[in-house]
Amino acid sequence: MIRLIGYLFGIGSVVALGFAAAAAIYLVRISKDLPDYEVLAKYAPPVMTRFHAGNGALMAEYARERRIFLPIQAVPDRVKAAFLSAEDKNFYNHPGIDISGLTRAIVVNLQNLGSGRRPVGASTITQQVAKNFLLSSDQTIDRKAKEAILSFRIEQTYSKDKILELYLNEIFFGMNSYGIASAALTYFDKSVTELTIAEAAYLASLPKGPANYHPFRHPQAALERRNWVIDRMVENGFISAEDGTEAKTEPLGVHLRIGSSYLFASDYFAEEVRRQIIDKYGSDTLYEGGLSVRTSLDPQLQEEARRSLQDGLIGYDERRGFHGPIKQISASGDWGKELADLTPMRDVPEWKLAVVLDVSPEGLDIGIRPDKGDDGKIGTERETGKVSAKNMEWAYRSASGDRKTTKSPVGVVARGDVVYVEPIGKDDPNAYRLRQPPKVQGGLVVMDPHTGRVLAMVGGFSYAQSEFNRATQAMRQPGSSFKPFVYAAALDNGYTPASVILDAPVEFVSGGEVWKPQNYGGSFAGPSTLRTGIEQSRNLMTVRLANDMGMNLVAEYADRFGVYDHMNPVLAMSLGSGETTVLRMVSAYSVLANGGKQIKPTLIDRIQDRFGKTIFRHEERICEGCNANDYDGQDEPVITDTRQQVLDPMTAYQITSMMQGVIQRGTASAHVKLDREAAGKTGTTNDEKDAWFVGYTPDLVAGLYIGYDSPKPMGRGATGGGLAAPVFNEFMNMATADMPKSKFHIPDGMSLIPVNRKTGMAAYDGDPDTIIEAFKPGTGPADSFSVIGDSDEYAAPEEILRTSPQANQAVTSGAGGLF
Repeated sequence: MIRLIGYLFGIGSVVALGFAAAAAIYLVRISKDLPDYEVLAKYAPPVMTRFHAGNGALMAEYARERRIFLPIQAVPDRVKAAFLSAEDKNFYNHPGIDISGLTRAIVVNLQNLGSGRRPVGASTITQQVAKNFLLSSDQTIDRKAKEAILSFRIEQTYSKDKILELYLNEIFFGMNSYGIASAALTYFDKSVTELTIAEAAYLASLPKGPANYHPFRHPQAALERRNWVIDRMVENGFISAEDGTEAKTEPLGVHLRIGSSYLFASDYFAEEVRRQIIDKYGSDTLYEGGLSVRTSLDPQLQEEARRSLQDGLIGYDERRGFHGPIKQISASGDWGKELADLTPMRDVPEWKLAVVLDVSPEGLDIGIRPDKGDDGKIGTERETGKVSAKNMEWAYRSASGDRKTTKSPVGVVARGDVVYVEPIGKDDPNAYRLRQPPKVQGGLVVMDPHTGRVLAMVGGFSYAQSEFNRATQAMRQPGSSFKPFVYAAALDNGYTPASVILDAPVEFVSGGEVWKPQNYGGSFAGPSTLRTGIEQSRNLMTVRLANDMGMNLVAEYADRFGVYDHMNPVLAMSLGSGETTVLRMVSAYSVLANGGKQIKPTLIDRIQDRFGKTIFRHEERICEGCNANDYDGQDEPVITDTRQQVLDPMTAYQITSMMQGVIQRGTASAHVKLDREAAGKTGTTNDEKDAWFVGYTPDLVAGLYIGYDSPKPMGRGATGGGLAAPVFNEFMNMATADMPKSKFHIPDGMSLIPVNRKTGMAAYDGDPDTIIEAFKPGTGPADSFSVIGDSDEYAAPEEILRTSPQANQAVTSGAGGLF
């Protein structure tokens, strides 16, 4: 018997040694091609890029995998406890593989054989890290063996906290959300530190199968799984039984945060920044690099700019009557379901989609579009309202706006028409006003003239309506808003604001073709000063001035200011017939506003990489001594201004002074009323296809155009002064309401001399038509009446001879120079 036992023991030993040898050979074989687990030390997952406004508010997020990396030190204990309870309660005690958990899983799976139940897993968090980072998801013995080996090695190399950090930042939670920080925002619109026990438990339940525990498709399964995790947290001693019981009484409370834009009215701005980041760093860096981009956007100015441009577009559009309904649906039965399927303009929340339920001479009965919940369902209640005949009178007009086609709502809309409406006030919550998305569009840019920082940008009426950014992408003719640069070239080259140019019909022949420019309205005023020419936007004077200087000089200044690239030096370009963008025009006017200093327009202040290192900064100046640790009586640090002077500061002030006249007496005087110093210029292109206004105070520049995307006449009177200037006025009054008043800086050495407004000559005592004009050193009012732009002797008009005795002394013609 003893011999038999020895014999069997020997056979068993040989078999065991054989198995051990085979296992050793197997492990050696699969260990040869194991991935390098040391790469975990350089873990750099795809991380979401985030854009922030100038005040730090979150603007937008961009990612292929929505992930925000969160160090383990920033994860609250209750969140860690939820994941340990759900995935690996012995995490801090096992060496990479949980032997007891593995044994328990084997027993359960043997018991479930033939039952059809899914096998129970026993992977530890370390094993999941090994699989997710270094291996595939293949269900093979080789992969499981490699996973086990790597888990042991990972545990020997990295701390438990580091392994848990890798896990919590890598796992997928559904809703394109990766990592615990992103999941907290996506599901609950909260930071990780704000999560409750119940919320942390629900997130901990998702890694097993996000689709299986979807909060809206499978709410009961999600609730049961969450409660199971809470029970495990109590069982493992992470929370008290009382806290667990209370947590299980809470609803799931999921409030999805889906979308990439979070700051109201910032879509056009964010999209322009997105394009610039891609151009600079590529799309992979944008969507995976985890950049932190601090933009120059001022949220308050952005909202005010949006409101001002929208008011201008709506005002013009409603004067052209009603375009028709958005769509036709059935107004019978439950109209809410069909209406809820229509998507409103999300960035115009003041407006609501509504269906017309009844039409009468007194107004409309309407049904308001019901909102969809996070689960995509709509409630059973239906909100209704009324649009009185008075609140839709604008819709009675014809498309041209010159006559009414109906006298009541009947004939404007019909039952079942889907339209936009806007609540008119809190006094009557059921009262609405009829609205419509305008067909006319426009773009507006606001800039700090001292830094080039773009503070606001509006690229159209609604980003949801059209993503085309008319502030940066639309190439439009600036018309007369280009004239200040023609006059700047003149003032920099010997002319003065009091130089006199002939405002009279003129013809130019080129290539056998005759060009006859005209003033708006067809009138002309005879000899007039440069100031009058810019204040009244005289085309004939501008063309004569450009011809007198030579268009090569004008083209040089257009390039210097960045209005055009390589401008074609033909006379028609002096009237703004080339194409440029609103951003370029505002940047050019900023040079005039800041005293002639070159600026680099920017939407981005700073870019940091995922580690917080600054890789781009718009501010290039260096401040020596700004970071002093202590004050020891030293002088305040001085920041050296390294910007290039592209225009004589005196010329910049002269142009500014002349454009102040545009607002005080000229083409914008009826529509721009500010309580501070301001300058600006209107612009109207041929056939009123574009209406411009660009203007500034000493500290803020704003410019815009209004026109159809496919340029076409907007109608007689649709000028820069009539359409664009009111938008500028509305915006500037809001934007500067809380700003201190400041004055335009007069450079040292300039002479302020009273001159006759018509002759440009020195005013005599008691002259009723006097204006104070700024002259550079060595220049001043003319001693004799001289007219630029006429080859023959020009006789001064009787009115000038009567009011200006000096004009009797001499009347000559000239081609420029100092007067």
